[in-house]
Order: sequence, then structure tokens, then C-alpha cells
Amino acid sequence: MQVRELQVPGAFEFTPVQHGDDRGLFLEWFKVEKLVEAIGHPMTLAQANLSVSKAGTLRGVHFADVPPGQAKYVSCPRGAVIDFVVDVRVGSPTFGVTDAVRLDSEHRRAVYLPEGVGHAFLALEDDSTLAYLCSTGYAPGREHGITPVDPKLGLALPDGVDFLMSEKDTAAPTLEQAAESGLLPTWDACRQYIASLS
Repeated sequence: MQVRELQVPGAFEFTPVQHGDDRGLFLEWFKVEKLVEAIGHPMTLAQANLSVSKAGTLRGVHFADVPPGQAKYVSCPRGAVIDFVVDVRVGSPTFGVTDAVRLDSEHRRAVYLPEGVGHAFLALEDDSTLAYLCSTGYAPGREHGITPVDPKLGLALPDGVDFLMSEKDTAAPTLEQAAESGLLPTWDACRQYIASLS
């Protein structure tokens, strides 16, 4: 398994080795020792989610209050998406920086997002399916969003696409509005919480 840190500190891409023959293929899509080696602590598994989306569906940018936040290990076993990682941690040296990874059923990569980092994706094919391993369960009162079409975020979204978005994501504030309202996690709170996991 190859591991690469993304432009957002603490976020990583994992590319598995695929072993194929005339029967099909086999791969290890999650290895806890590789994750621990990259992030410096184990990840508690509290919930596993599946998301199935039509082509053109744009979800996010989602994040949770820290502590405890919600770390995610995300893969795409069917279809293809552009997965976006967004640094929404106020005070981070890379605040506002975004990175994108294509997750698909060909390369079978996964992305790890630490607590306090925003997540969004654009489905490129019908029935694109994301599998999430989550460090904490869903907690509506601690879950927040930023509009993924905020021009200042500059997500690498294709032109000429009528995105399918939820009402909640459409009405979400911009990054600047979320920062001004005190909605965003802080770099210091995220670092302190993550340090407590080691």
C-alpha cells in the first residue's frame, strides 16, 4: 500500500496493491498499521456509512465540532468521485487550502481525513458509492457545512454542470461567513484533541 500526505496536513491518500488473475482480484483496502504509521495513533471505528449518488451530485463541505470531531477513511468501491479535502481549521497554516483525489473502482484509493477537516465530493458516474469508516457516530447538533460552490474555496469543479445538491448544502455559509460566526474548529483545538489520541 502506498501512502501520500495531501496538501492539508493530517490528511492522507492510500493506494492499495491489487492482485488480479482470471478469477478477478483481491486487495487490502484498509490496513490499521499503515494508518497508524501515517497519522500517529489508532482510529476508533464507531460507525460505517455508505453513500450512493447520481452523476453530478455534489455533497459537502461537511465537518464536525472538535472535540471530538469525526475522522473519516473514505473509499469508492463502485463508480467514481472527485473527493475534496478542505482545511477549515482556523489558525492552521493551510487554512482554506483544498486538495482533490479521484476515488474510483479502478485504482481503489482511499482518503483519510482527520478531525476538524472538511470533506466534500462530486459523483462522476451514476450509482457512485462511497464507503466511510468513521471515528465517531453521527451527531446532528455537532455537524456543520460550508457551501462547496464558495468561489474563495476554489474547489476544482467542472464547468457547465448543474450540480445536484441538498437544500442544506445549498444554504450553507461560505468559508468566510462560517469563520466570522465562530462555526469552524480551531487548529489548536484539533491538535490538542489529536495529541490526546496518541
